Amino acid sequence: MRYFLNRFGFLILSLWAAITLNFILPRLMPGNPAQAMIAKQAGNINPAALKAIEEQLGLSNGPLWQQYFQYLGNLLTGHWGASFQYFPTPVVNIIETSLPWTIVLLGVVTIISVVVGTLIGILIAWRRGGTADNVIPVATMFGQAIPTFWLGLILIYFFGFVHHWFPLAHGYGDDVTPGLNAPFLASAVYHSILPAVVVFVGSISGWIVGMRNNMITTLGEDYVVFAEAKGVSKRRLIFSYAARNALLPQLTSVAIALSSIIGGQILIEQVFSYPGIGYGLTNAVASEDYPLIQGMFLIIAVTALVINFIVDMLYGRLDPRVRRRGAA
Repeated sequence: MRYFLNRFGFLILSLWAAITLNFILPRLMPGNPAQAMIAKQAGNINPAALKAIEEQLGLSNGPLWQQYFQYLGNLLTGHWGASFQYFPTPVVNIIETSLPWTIVLLGVVTIISVVVGTLIGILIAWRRGGTADNVIPVATMFGQAIPTFWLGLILIYFFGFVHHWFPLAHGYGDDVTPGLNAPFLASAVYHSILPAVVVFVGSISGWIVGMRNNMITTLGEDYVVFAEAKGVSKRRLIFSYAARNALLPQLTSVAIALSSIIGGQILIEQVFSYPGIGYGLTNAVASEDYPLIQGMFLIIAVTALVINFIVDMLYGRLDPRVRRRGAA
């Protein structure tokens, strides 16, 4: 319980720091966001109309502390302001539209990469020195060494432009209606194949090599050698004795990978014009859409903190030494 309370307290403190920084940084920028938006769209405008637009955008000229508490209240009630780029669409609506695309694509591919890479790493470590151990890590490293945006462009050129096997861009076809219907889901899966291949190829090597190295270290421990000498079955020795402890360092990498999901693979989503958070964030920065940038950064920061808290809890569950150190 003490370990849980310590980690939960750190989570709350980190969330408060992230929210506060997200409030302060945009307000340190020079100029008036409402005037900047109006200058792009309508030019000069009278003060009364400017004030009305500022209210719609959730801006205030009151004291900073008053703005801060108003900002906290708006966060809790879901009023995150309106997007400049898609005015008057609320920021929350845009994030709700973009977020599922990133979560489904990167979440599914990341889970598949972790599971497949970890299993391959376990097996080649058990048969270390064999053909698979010499070939698989080296072969997969070529995929990791290739820049993701370049690999994406190659796949688009050969499989999209030359052979017309896959679409060149976007998350679904123009001839389907978004919703929970078979044509839309089939089109979404079809459009996600090439981005998924790029993400998978770029990440699988890290999981294989990481798990292989952890397993080799664990297999040399005295308790594993002793269990093998006692005649413990091969399956139990690999998974119950060696792999369980070798998985602990992998959890850190899993936390980092899952934390980066919400941020999206910005380059990949940009190359494929995939309508996720990374693509939306790039367009928001290019359009100087401060409310949308602020909202997306907040989602990314909060998600990363929550996932790291969950992984901390898993660490404490799997390794009692972590609980004792964390509760000290």
